[in-house]
Amino acid sequence: MTGKTRRYLSLLVGILASTALAGCMVGPDYKRPDWSSPISWLSGKQPVAKPVASSLVADPVDVEWWTLFHDPVLTGLEKRVAGENLDLKVAGFRLAQSRAQVANAQSYLLPTLGGNASFARQLPSANGLFALVPGAAGGSAASGAAGTSTGGLTGAFQPFNVYQGGLDASWEVDLWGGVQRSVEAASATADAAVETQRSVLLSSLAEVAHDYILLRGVQTELRIANDNVRTARESLSLTQQRAAGGVTTDLDVANASAQLRTTLARIPSLTQQEAQMINALSLLLGQPPNALRDVLATAKPVPPVPPRVPVGIPSELARRRPDIRQAEAQLHAATAGIGVAEANFYPSLSLTGSIGLQSLYTHNLFNVNSEQYAAGPGLTIPIFQGGQLRAMLHLREAQQQEAALNFQKTVLGAWHDVDNAMTAYRAEQDRRDELIQAVAENQRALSLAQSRYQQGVADFLTVLVAESSLLAAQLQLADSTTTVSSNLVALYKALGGGWQTDMPDTPVTKS
Repeated sequence: MTGKTRRYLSLLVGILASTALAGCMVGPDYKRPDWSSPISWLSGKQPVAKPVASSLVADPVDVEWWTLFHDPVLTGLEKRVAGENLDLKVAGFRLAQSRAQVANAQSYLLPTLGGNASFARQLPSANGLFALVPGAAGGSAASGAAGTSTGGLTGAFQPFNVYQGGLDASWEVDLWGGVQRSVEAASATADAAVETQRSVLLSSLAEVAHDYILLRGVQTELRIANDNVRTARESLSLTQQRAAGGVTTDLDVANASAQLRTTLARIPSLTQQEAQMINALSLLLGQPPNALRDVLATAKPVPPVPPRVPVGIPSELARRRPDIRQAEAQLHAATAGIGVAEANFYPSLSLTGSIGLQSLYTHNLFNVNSEQYAAGPGLTIPIFQGGQLRAMLHLREAQQQEAALNFQKTVLGAWHDVDNAMTAYRAEQDRRDELIQAVAENQRALSLAQSRYQQGVADFLTVLVAESSLLAAQLQLADSTTTVSSNLVALYKALGGGWQTDMPDTPVTKS
């Protein structure tokens, strides 16, 4: 490289640096939206209710909220979600795509540099452009233009070789910050993808806990059905004995047999539900059907709720809820998109340069006289685009307004989710407490009916009614107990499930 070339390139680099530093950012700067929160949970006027066994307290929310159930099997399943749930793995690869988009956007802030090398063997056409040059092909331009045939014209040129190599560089200077705004938008989109992954994790954790509680509820109902089958068998045996002794008629025997068959008919449906819940949990952990049967087939009671349920404070909701954070990131990306659209209204400056070697012979390719270079700026000014630029700006502004409303709606929906979940949690506890009393009274009624029947002072219909009432009350109590624990899961899902900072990394497969 000659001294003149080096001076020229140094001057060009200086111009590039000063131009880049003089750039500005167009478009609005993002400002975090304001949102208000109530002073405390359930701060509105609430109906007077009796104390419940499990109350809500404003203690910090534990990230691993499922440990409040003190169920080792549930805890073991939850620990497997992050590494085995397929939806979470898909979300991880989508996050990797978003981060690749950020890297792609950042690349436009830097110059591009490429190398080239070529060899070509050429033979110019004697009847082509060179025919216009007098004497270039052994003839004249006039004779070539007149169309006269000259014997020396064909083959007047000899084939020759061209060897060349060099470097090409280009850079579109980000004068108005359009590229930086695109990087900002891509980064915000990647942040939204992070929150999407967290949302999938939260939903998967909640779904595992919900399905596990439903499974234990079904198993409890199976136990109740089997217990009532034994009671129905005892009643049938009693009526058969009394009928054989002539104390009662075959009508009581038929009614007792019908009661037994009706109770037995509940078991296949409950067994089917049990198998479906085991499969649902297997799918959530990316396992084939019945893969968890050895772990879950042994019946256990529904995990009880704790006496105190930490729910944090309202001002922390936006920090914990992934959907709120995702909506805010989307608003940030939409705001940056306005800056990208505005930058297109202004002139763009491109700086290009190339330096290389060219020679017809290999022996002098690296000679100083084989050097060639070109460098200079290019300016592009938008004059008429048919309204395209303004339409795109209006589009980005409308998208930003939509994102702002979506953020507002997401925050408002979060408050509704929490309020509804808290109300449902307390109300179901009230229902469960009443059903506990109902079961106790039905058990007492059945015991009295059986005693009176054996004494001959009551008919068998009284016993049948008492058995049916007890079974219905027991099943309702089992359902309510399941719902209480399930509502606690829904409450923690509405609260954002604590704060999950460590997410499973999804490596990008390289070919």
